Amino acid sequence: MMRYLPVLTAALGLAAGAAQAAENTLTISVYSFAQDAFKEAVYDPFEEICGCELVVETGNSVERMAKIEAYAADPVVDMAVMSAHDALALARKELLAPIDTSKLSSFDQLYPAAQDPLGGNLGVGYTFYATSIVYRSDLVEVNSWADLLSDEVKGRVALPAISTTQAPLVLMMLGQALGQDDILQTIDTVGENADDIVTFYERSSQLAQLMQQEEVIAAPIGRFAWSRFRGTDLPFEWAEPAEGQTGGMNVMVMTRGNGNEDLALQFMDYWLSTEVQTRLAELGIDSPANAAVEVSAEAAENLTYGAELINSLTIMDPAVILDQREAWIDRWNKTVIQ
Repeated sequence: MMRYLPVLTAALGLAAGAAQAAENTLTISVYSFAQDAFKEAVYDPFEEICGCELVVETGNSVERMAKIEAYAADPVVDMAVMSAHDALALARKELLAPIDTSKLSSFDQLYPAAQDPLGGNLGVGYTFYATSIVYRSDLVEVNSWADLLSDEVKGRVALPAISTTQAPLVLMMLGQALGQDDILQTIDTVGENADDIVTFYERSSQLAQLMQQEEVIAAPIGRFAWSRFRGTDLPFEWAEPAEGQTGGMNVMVMTRGNGNEDLALQFMDYWLSTEVQTRLAELGIDSPANAAVEVSAEAAENLTYGAELINSLTIMDPAVILDQREAWIDRWNKTVIQ
């Protein structure tokens, strides 16, 4: 019998080690873009600090939200990042835990809009993005959101598809420029001009190709995609419309009842720190929500950066997007996609 004791002891040791590793593992759900850069700038340094393991899950928003909902009774995701309106959808289903902001050392340095964007401390903003119009300055001049429907860009303009995050923001600003208070009315106007619009794009990479081929000379984009255009030989400009720029915010959330709250808060605290937010901004990955971040002039060109710009953004209430989205999609399908 004694000859089996070392084997049994080793097995028990391995089991204990596995249990300890599981207890010190944080599972995060994030956007799939720039993951190699995030690994080097955020994940690996944090693992060294915490002595823990990060399990990183990626996917589109629908897939990631569905997983959080499917495992609500026994969460397999501890912390996630997503758009504010997607986070609010989870909050309404009581799938998110309140965040103890006293454990976030940089909380007071966040822009006010990022401190409690969902209410109830159910999320905290970590990055902003502006949305405006990119255009060929040698071919057209853009001074208003209404210029997206002007004769000068007729047949050479693109708009985001209704399923994208950008679409509600663009429709809101276009409606303001046209004197229309109801987005449904603006969707009808887009439908009336649908034959003059080259495409309703799903991804910024698709749009970049069309603009570089000169099939499109003006289109709305998020600032996070601006580097695709700024780095080319063609004279692209970022518009500053008379009605202002719109934009949005991505937030960090913590799943309800995950049992790993302390480690999740430690990771959030690290990501929101001035050091890490500066590192990500200088790499051109995320625009900082931490107002203490200072970046080079070159890096700032690709970012939504600085109090003056961020405080001037017209940001749509995420509750409005959630409450109205189905009606917008239905009207879009009837009047734009025929």
